[in-house]
Amino acid sequence: MAISISLSNFAPITLLYFLLLPSPISSLNITLLLSSYPSFSAFNSLLSTTGIAADLTARSSLTLLAVPNSLLHSPSSPNIADVLRYHVLLEYLSLPDLRRIPPAGRFVATLLQTTGRPAANSGSVNITVDSSASITFHSPASTATLLSPIKTLPYNISILSLNSLLIPAGPDLAASETRAPLGLNITSTLINGHDFNVAAAMLAASGVISEFEADEGGAGITMFVPTDEAFADLPPSAKFQSLPADRKAAVLRFHVLHSYYPLGSLESIVNPVQPTLATEQNGAGSFTLNISRVNGSVGIDTGIVQASVTQTVFDQNPIAIFGVSRVLLPREFFGRDPIEIYKPSGGGAPPPDIALSPEEYDPANRLSAAAAGGGLGILWIFWALLCTGIFYFLVS
Repeated sequence: MAISISLSNFAPITLLYFLLLPSPISSLNITLLLSSYPSFSAFNSLLSTTGIAADLTARSSLTLLAVPNSLLHSPSSPNIADVLRYHVLLEYLSLPDLRRIPPAGRFVATLLQTTGRPAANSGSVNITVDSSASITFHSPASTATLLSPIKTLPYNISILSLNSLLIPAGPDLAASETRAPLGLNITSTLINGHDFNVAAAMLAASGVISEFEADEGGAGITMFVPTDEAFADLPPSAKFQSLPADRKAAVLRFHVLHSYYPLGSLESIVNPVQPTLATEQNGAGSFTLNISRVNGSVGIDTGIVQASVTQTVFDQNPIAIFGVSRVLLPREFFGRDPIEIYKPSGGGAPPPDIALSPEEYDPANRLSAAAAGGGLGILWIFWALLCTGIFYFLVS
């Protein structure tokens, strides 16, 4: 007996598949987003004239605290750019996220913290929620209350309205904002630092070094560079040298944060999960590093590799370069389920056969990977149910 199955039976699965596919993140144009809200035109103008808006274009996950024209008063601080940096939180926080903050409050790092000028964690904002569900943002010198959400692009940007500007505190904040670009030759710096010849050669051959040097302006960069010994210690099963050029470039970008973090800031970092330059090309939540203080030094966890900062190679705002004990292998490539990276155009070679076994990690720090695995799990469940139904129909 011939059995015909309508294509409509597969439509829900096909639709679900495309809904679960990640989409690449385009450049963030914060002034364009705010231009739809005339009541924030003055704040928007400040973001443009100080260059802060340009610094945010390459970021993929943040929360902007904006103040409407009627409540915006000129701050007493001589450095308005740093005041604005203090209004950029380095993670996405929606209204439900804010309402889940515990009564004791929560500190969130800001763009100001990445400059290295604030002492300790004075570049972070403390967020509290009182018994009446009022949400307050605290700096060492001021407080502001949440008025309402303005705009959200889930997991990429959240724009919130406050009733006043937050003024950061600290003697270093009055320092001149003007800084001459370094024009640093990163490859030469690594060669002169000794023990980084392999990394220097790979960076030069891949072409990504020009990207890194172009990012010396704005918020700066922080590079984690494996030593020659770290490359020599790579297990043969990693097949690192056999990676296609686009994947090898993505791994190199995975070693770079798009913000300047001196060693002291890394040691006291508030938000341990940090996006990398690879995150910006492949989507929020992917290719992140977990950075924390471990046994008196800075530890870096990729999800399958734990490394530590072994030395400071170069540290001058806006560039910090640190030597690390191991090559940072992203779990997106070297885990059990390697993914395809985002390619703007063209095809590319299939992913190599890589079989490193991930170790056990704290699931709270692996939400992105869990979400991706959950999406694939849903697809398998739908497929199993469909096949079960067809089998039951054939035998009945």
